[in-house]
Amino acid sequence: MKLHTHEWGGGDRTAVLVHGMTSDHRSWLRLGPELAGRGYRVLAVDLRGHGLSPRGTGASPAERYPLEAYAEDLLETLPAGPELAIGHSLGGIALVGAVERLKPARAVYVDPGWRLWQAGLDPKEWVAEKQVTREWIVARNPRWEAADVEAKLAGLAHWDPDTALALVDQRSDLPATPAVPSLVVLADGSVLVGAEQAGTLRARGFEVRTVPGAGHNPHRDDHEGFLAALDGWL
Repeated sequence: MKLHTHEWGGGDRTAVLVHGMTSDHRSWLRLGPELAGRGYRVLAVDLRGHGLSPRGTGASPAERYPLEAYAEDLLETLPAGPELAIGHSLGGIALVGAVERLKPARAVYVDPGWRLWQAGLDPKEWVAEKQVTREWIVARNPRWEAADVEAKLAGLAHWDPDTALALVDQRSDLPATPAVPSLVVLADGSVLVGAEQAGTLRARGFEVRTVPGAGHNPHRDDHEGFLAALDGWL
């Protein structure tokens, strides 16, 4: 599936950004321009079922949104060999599935959802987010700027909740090895990648860093802290 993409900048280097569940390319409204200012051509996708990208096809949510399809969509949409690829949450699942063939020079996984099932999260609960209010988002995310709140509302408006329901019977796990030099940036006290799993990733060759005080969306919670965590990778 060819995905909708949003572009910032026109530099000689290419960076690709892959958002998480319920969001779309607007998740990167600060990082995209930041990277463009550093000389990148930035391509931010809308995953299938999100934003302006097509919905999946099939008789069930799992048929419309299989995990492997997210990776295949990235490969169909994005140019091979970007200098940098960043995936958040569900985007981390999509990116790790595509990374061997996409062949970025560097990959960054932001609080990736590789083990969300083992973390005890119920994807069905995300469906209720489709109806949340601006006030609910602000209360849940007091560190977000107003533009992030509006971006989240827009993302939810264009989101197909079947993408969450599709995860109920699907599983993924920590990657065995980094196919390319790889950084994992975690929330402070991440529920998706705990201390034990972070140690496993380090032993497997991943660099792991944390954004102090940030939640599951460190790029929204603390933009400057997130950039600091990317030091040496941009």
